[in-house]
Amino acid sequence: MKALVLSYSTEIVGEVQLKKYGKFLEEYATQLKGIEDALDDSIGDVWDFTLDPISLQYLPMEQTNLLELIKTDNKIFNKVMTVFASLCCEMETLKFEAENKYFPGLTFYGEGEPDSGLDEGEAQVQMGRMMPFLQELSCYVNRCYEVIKNVLHQMSGLYNNAKNAARTIDVVNVHFQVVFEYLADLLRVLITLDEIINNQGTLKEHWTLYKRMLKSVHHNPGRFGIEENKLRPFERLLMGLQGQLLDGMIFHNCVEQNFDDGSLSVSKNQFFADEFAHVIRTIFSQTEPKIGETSETEHRLKFVGICGLYVLHYQIFRVIDKKVFRALWDVYKKVPAVTLTANVVWSSTQFLLRSLSPHISKFLDRKSQQAVVTFTATYLQQKSQSLVRDVNSYYMQVCSWMIRMESSLTQANTVIEDLTHKCSLFIHGLLFAYNIRNTIRSVMNLHAHMNKPLTKTAVLALCRMVEMLKSIEHTFHRGTMLVAESVTHIIQHLQFMALAAIATAKKRIISDKKYSEKRLDALSALVLVETALNGPATKERRLVANLALSVGTQMKAFREDELATFRGIMNKLSAISDLRERLHDACDCSFLYWHRVVFPLYLADRFENAVDAHRIHYLFGALANCVPHMKQCQHLEDADHLLQEFDKEINSQLKEHLIEPICRGVETDLRLSIHTHLQLDSRNPFKVSLKDINQFLRMKPIRFFNYFIDIKEHVIHYLDKTFYNLTTVALHDWKTYAEMRNLAAQKYGLQMTEVHLPTQTLEQGLDVLEIMRNIHIFVSKYLYNLNNQIFVERSSNNKHLNTINIRHIANSIRTHGTGIMNTTVNFTYQFLRKKFFIFSQFMYDEHIKSRLIKDWRYFKENKDELRKMYPFDRSEKFNRGIRKLGITPEGDSYLDQFRILISQIGNAMGYIRMIRSGGLRCCSNAIRFVPDIDDIVNLEELVAAGELSDEVVSSARNLDNVIGNLTKNFAEGTEYFKMLVDVFSPEFRSAKNMHLKNFFTILPPLTLNFVEYSISCKEKLNKKNKVGAAFTDDGFAMGVAYILKLLDQYQDFDSLHWFHSVKYHYNKEKEKVKKQQGDEKLQQTSSLTIKRLETYQREFDLLYYSLSSARVFFRADKTAEEEQEETKEKEKETAQPATSDVPAIEAPQTTQLLANGGTPNGNIPAIMAN
Repeated sequence: MKALVLSYSTEIVGEVQLKKYGKFLEEYATQLKGIEDALDDSIGDVWDFTLDPISLQYLPMEQTNLLELIKTDNKIFNKVMTVFASLCCEMETLKFEAENKYFPGLTFYGEGEPDSGLDEGEAQVQMGRMMPFLQELSCYVNRCYEVIKNVLHQMSGLYNNAKNAARTIDVVNVHFQVVFEYLADLLRVLITLDEIINNQGTLKEHWTLYKRMLKSVHHNPGRFGIEENKLRPFERLLMGLQGQLLDGMIFHNCVEQNFDDGSLSVSKNQFFADEFAHVIRTIFSQTEPKIGETSETEHRLKFVGICGLYVLHYQIFRVIDKKVFRALWDVYKKVPAVTLTANVVWSSTQFLLRSLSPHISKFLDRKSQQAVVTFTATYLQQKSQSLVRDVNSYYMQVCSWMIRMESSLTQANTVIEDLTHKCSLFIHGLLFAYNIRNTIRSVMNLHAHMNKPLTKTAVLALCRMVEMLKSIEHTFHRGTMLVAESVTHIIQHLQFMALAAIATAKKRIISDKKYSEKRLDALSALVLVETALNGPATKERRLVANLALSVGTQMKAFREDELATFRGIMNKLSAISDLRERLHDACDCSFLYWHRVVFPLYLADRFENAVDAHRIHYLFGALANCVPHMKQCQHLEDADHLLQEFDKEINSQLKEHLIEPICRGVETDLRLSIHTHLQLDSRNPFKVSLKDINQFLRMKPIRFFNYFIDIKEHVIHYLDKTFYNLTTVALHDWKTYAEMRNLAAQKYGLQMTEVHLPTQTLEQGLDVLEIMRNIHIFVSKYLYNLNNQIFVERSSNNKHLNTINIRHIANSIRTHGTGIMNTTVNFTYQFLRKKFFIFSQFMYDEHIKSRLIKDWRYFKENKDELRKMYPFDRSEKFNRGIRKLGITPEGDSYLDQFRILISQIGNAMGYIRMIRSGGLRCCSNAIRFVPDIDDIVNLEELVAAGELSDEVVSSARNLDNVIGNLTKNFAEGTEYFKMLVDVFSPEFRSAKNMHLKNFFTILPPLTLNFVEYSISCKEKLNKKNKVGAAFTDDGFAMGVAYILKLLDQYQDFDSLHWFHSVKYHYNKEKEKVKKQQGDEKLQQTSSLTIKRLETYQREFDLLYYSLSSARVFFRADKTAEEEQEETKEKEKETAQPATSDVPAIEAPQTTQLLANGGTPNGNIPAIMAN
């Protein structure tokens, strides 16, 4: 029973643990999936050339050496194979070293020079930095001489039929063509070095300056701190370097060295001479037919080596084969010039003339030499003209190949067919790359060599070819995983077919029972080929196989068709095994550094023809090929300086010719789209061609050097910067730029940054700051409407009038802050001081003052007779009489000007009222986010209780202060009217300004003047010419109410009963007219008169209502004495007098307002003189 329970418990525990383990696996799988998604959205078999941090090298590798590879029972044969294999490997190493170190080191000399030129002495410094490099090059050249001499000695020793020659293997009908091919490559390296140095004018110039400097040092070595005994060896070294390297005789010195060494005489070995000539003919016959054809790869460079072999053969044996020479000479008809490296161009005809003259003058006339020059120019012209056609042809072929690459790598038929198809596909891609590269280099370098300009069409066609070249490389890279896997299988399949062919040949050799050394050598060679092919297809194994095959093909071991098939298999094996290396070589666009002047033209065309924007990636990939070669420059203190200059140049061209036009294009499109309501140029895509800039913005970031260039981010930054700067200049445009920002997000997918500037609305109107600074202009240009609290522009050249209301002011205060309100009141105070000075001058005038005193005396004396109403006729008489004092050029009387003055004072007060209302509105908008203004929590106390940091406490205190100020301002506001009354009223009511006490007496004629003016303005509204038209001017009523308050003359003015007198007058006039309506002839005139009287009556009523409303603001129900008593009572009730929170304006002292001074007669009050 216990055992049963124990077993059951164990099962339960096991199930629980199993569930836990299952849950762990699920969570782990989810976590891994999350990591995978975070790293890359498209992890899979497709690789990205610009994003992949690593690349996969599918190069066959093996940890072995030649001695281990070459092992047969034939010892002598082993030695021969080992010697030649070692020499070939060394020649290959020397060639690699030259191509990757010495070629770029020499070609890039002089690059990176600043636009202003080198500083004095910098040329010598650069040449000094080159000295170690030149010494290394000298050692390298000496090594090349030794290797070439050794190869010729070995070959001469092998191909020697002299009786006293050492016996090795029978070499009759054995041709070690492979060795000569390697020798040709090394000779090509020496030829290339000569051509580079001959084209390097800067190097020779700096060398001359350096030698001249050395002579100066030689004359006075002590001055430079150099020992004289060390100087002479250095001078000898320089002379040696010049003779060996800088005179352009590297190849010439090589072929003219003495190859007859001791007992071994190479020049007299006729057997070797014949073999040498036979191999040259054989290699040439295999190379020449493919030059310029679609199957061409490196055949042009091989041809350079063949010419080197031919010259070497002549220099040793002094024999010129006319037929071979003529064949070599005629190659110019296929390729007039060959690009050796970078921008170095080599002419075969010039080389042969230089190397073989004067021995070839017998069978080469001047006409043949001239034909070369003519043909070169014709060839270049034809090539340039056919570029567009060639590009289209290549484009179709490359696109078709890319499609087959994308589709064929994922599908498979039978294994053999699939491998054969993939092998053919890879080789086709390689051939396309070589053909395109050869075309680009030939055309570009020939144009530069012959100083002939390229047309724009040709430049764009060549750039298109560069794009195709890099697209081939990118296609291989995209399928790296599948290509790497396929390459391994293809190599195995090719090795299998090669081994099958070798096995057949071995059977033929073994089946012949006759023994001979030759048959034994052939059998040993085939065994060695088998051994070499049984393993990874490394370069060494393929080299050994080819060398052994040179011996194994004798004794009719292969039929002609079998041998051709076998050689084809070996060629394919070489191509597939070195696929990555050959592809890199074929797609290398480092020569573009020397032709980078075409880049701006290419970028401009990309922008103009905004199609397939992603192609820019390919050209930047091509430019990146320049980097490894640039790093080999030796003349600068640091090679990175050259890289930085190149980077800077390319970036500046990219910005100038592509990024900036795109930025401007997007900005222009956004502006035109937002302002479609304006009459702009036609944007109909069927009539006007529009660029699809979206392609550039959707493009992936461009990789260049070790960073990415994101065009989209550049555009976003440009728009952010532009919108921010323009918004700060004109804040009222914020809404326009906000709409453009939204449109950019919708149309182009540009997620821009909010500027976070104080925003304004389209209803911003005039800014408070501008009005404050120009208050004197504002009150004269705008009219005030009391009831709607709005200012309307008096006149405008536009078809509309600007208005300013409370919303505008509130928005403006929100922009600048509430502190602007107090500053505005201060400015208004200063403005009123100036206006009151003019006001006082007018009232002090003897003509005005005497007439007012006279009218007031008349009214007091005849008050009862006039029913206590100021007579209307005296007002009219005053109004007409004042015109006799004179009028302005505009036709205004002094009373008109006085009316305008009072209107401007009233406008200023109306503006103060609007400022207060706008401030309250702004405060209410800000305070609405506070939940309860009656119960506001003290955040500082809460934060302190939470024991938070001092910074948080300080922030909370600031927030409390802001909320407290908003609450107080919202609850109380500031009585600006009362402040402006209090600051001026003591002086207005003082005994010194008694001339102002008759102001209320001038109001009847002044109001009559205003009514006449108002009616004339309103009548102009219905006329075509609306100059001077207006429908409101409540500034007058506001000004009258304010001045009456300052003078405490409300009761005095009311005692005139002026508006009752006006009503009485017009009613009386209407009754007179009605009595005359009995006559039909006068009926129309009477109607018009009544209508005119009613208009005047209505205007007076409107003025009365406006004045009554304005008086409310200044508490017209109380006199000055009553207000003073009320103030005293409040002070008694309150222990401490309440101070206003906002007013930053201090009530000016009376001494500030009324400074002592006056007119020359001393009778004008002080307020006029201030």
